[in-house]
Formats: sequence, C-alpha cells, structure tokens
Amino acid sequence: MNPLHATVLGAVQGLTEVLPISSSAHLILIPWLFGWPESGITFDVALHLGTLIALALYFRRDIAELAVNALSGLTAKGGSSATRLPWYIIAGCVPAAIAGKTLEEPIEAIFRSNPAIIAALLIGFGLLLALADTLGSKKWRMDQIDLKSAMLIGLAQCLALLPGVSRSGITITAALFLGFSRETAARFSFLLSLPIVAGAALLKVGHLARHGIPEGELQPLLIGIGVSALFGYASVALLLKLVQRYSLYPFVWYRLLAGAGVLLFIFNQ
Repeated sequence: MNPLHATVLGAVQGLTEVLPISSSAHLILIPWLFGWPESGITFDVALHLGTLIALALYFRRDIAELAVNALSGLTAKGGSSATRLPWYIIAGCVPAAIAGKTLEEPIEAIFRSNPAIIAALLIGFGLLLALADTLGSKKWRMDQIDLKSAMLIGLAQCLALLPGVSRSGITITAALFLGFSRETAARFSFLLSLPIVAGAALLKVGHLARHGIPEGELQPLLIGIGVSALFGYASVALLLKLVQRYSLYPFVWYRLLAGAGVLLFIFNQ
C-alpha cells in the first residue's frame, strides 16, 4: 500500500468509525470505486489502533471515572446509577463480542463482493436513523440507563457487523428509540464501542504478532494509525457538539446520497 492510499483510508476510518455513516462500508466501497487493492490484515490493525487511540484519548476522563465507579460498586451496598453504569456497558458489549467472534469473517466474505447490498443498507438504516431521531422522546439522560436499555442497545450493535449499518449509527438509533437524548445516545454509543474496538484491535494485533509486519508495510501502517487517530478524535468532538444543537438529519441525507450514488454507479456500468 502506498502512502496516499494509507492517508485516504486512515482519514476515512477516523471519520466514518465515529460518525453514523459506517466505516466498514466506506473501507470496502472506496477501494472498489477507485480500483485500489485490498488493504489486508496489517493495515486493518493500524486503522483499529488509530480509532482506539482517538476514543481512549477523548474519553480518558470518562474511562477513569468508569473504572473508579466499577471498583466502588464492588464494595458499596446497593450502589448507584454511576457505579452500575460500567457493568451495564460491559454487559451491553457481550452480544456484539459473541456475534463478532462467530460471524465477522463469513459476513465480510459475503459483503466485500456485494456493493449493491452495502448501498441498500446505507439507505435503509439511514431512514431508520431518521425515524428514531424524529419519533424518539429524547428525554432520558445517562444516569437513567439501566441493564435492559444497555442490553437492547448492545443487541442492536450486533447489526453493525453488516457493512453499511454503522456501529455508532445503530446504537444511537436504538438509544433514541428507547427515549434517550441525542447527546446521551451518542456518548453511550462511544463508551459502548470502546471495549469492542479494543477487543478487535487486540485480536488483530495478535495476528500481526504471530505473522509479523510484511516488508514495506511499516510506513503505511504508521500513517494509518496517525491519520485515523487524528480524524477520529476530531470526529468525536464534532459529533458530540452537533447533537447538542442539531438533528442527525445531515448524516441521514449523506447516507441516502452515498447509497443512491453507489447504486447509480453500479447500474450505469
């Protein structure tokens, strides 16, 4: 992989992993549209590490607070919403962890060669996001998340294995349907993604440790890590600011236009 491809795909990963527009769809569709070779496992490691660095840096205070609260909850009688939240996040990650371990490879094999289905999922789940943003009551806050809500949002996260769905998109959609505010939905979505992104990164780092870095891949790997971390950090800040003031419709319109554009490209070939 050359440095230009690494830079473009790193930026795409950083933006689309965080924003509700599906990173997996973009990382499949962009090389397909431009005729680029597949990135391979080494570069996938770089992209996941970059995203993980961005999320860990942005939410470092939240992570520290969650860790303290989790330990406090082990000794406190009864506990509070703050001491229960870390365990709800862990519980919410279990469905996606199981689904990812068992289904990720067969799903990826099917969808990498089906851009039309990816485009349809961009459109369909974009419309679902619009429906949730319109109909959701948006009144519940972070301290009102309970185990049932966390598990339902976590189950929804399993759908993110399908390229075109978007992990942040489907978890925000589920949280909005459950009545949470946009800001709470987005923040909980990111916190819920941290263990999943970390787990995916560790699995791929393990693969890399066993097989080594292919010759000539170190430079694009480092570029991918740095660029995806930079764009990921900026994207988190942007999304959390946007949801405080505006609706999620700009992302809905983007998904609809991107999906329609891909379908038109396919049908005109």
